[in-house]
Amino acid sequence: MAITALAVTSTTAQKYFTKEGNITFHAGTSVEDIDATNTTATCVIDAATGDMEWSVLVKGFKFKRALMEEHFNENYMESNTFPKSSFKGKIDNISSVKFTADGTYKVKVSGKLTMHGQTKDISTDGTITVKGGTITADSKFFVNPADFKIEVPATNKDKISNKVEIVVSANLAELKK
Repeated sequence: MAITALAVTSTTAQKYFTKEGNITFHAGTSVEDIDATNTTATCVIDAATGDMEWSVLVKGFKFKRALMEEHFNENYMESNTFPKSSFKGKIDNISSVKFTADGTYKVKVSGKLTMHGQTKDISTDGTITVKGGTITADSKFFVNPADFKIEVPATNKDKISNKVEIVVSANLAELKK
């Protein structure tokens, strides 16, 4: 009985989670400043396997101007039809991260990004920082809206970049059941 309890505790202690992940994006050009932030992304990392998942409600992105937010949801992301975006992948070099030792660890992440009903393979660099039992995951990568069938009208081609910068950051705590 004691062995079973120890095994369950050990497995549980190897997952880290948040419901307050931060995702920002910059899609503007020199003509228009287009930035948005979402602070309600969920993220889970399995420290034993390197499996990582992110999920975000598209309507959770906040813009400086309400009209920009409305256009984003209705015309571009069609958030009533495609309410979530997600990433499901893996930290490829998970063995180099010591989740029990303070430090900053460079990681390689690969997986599938699903946005606007389209799924694409993505690979990027990131950082896992361990400090006092808190895990912070950070990464920056770029996507092309056309790759996700996000249509940009000809009248806005000079305002919206075809290279959108996405920055993710999350402070994760040990997942307790």
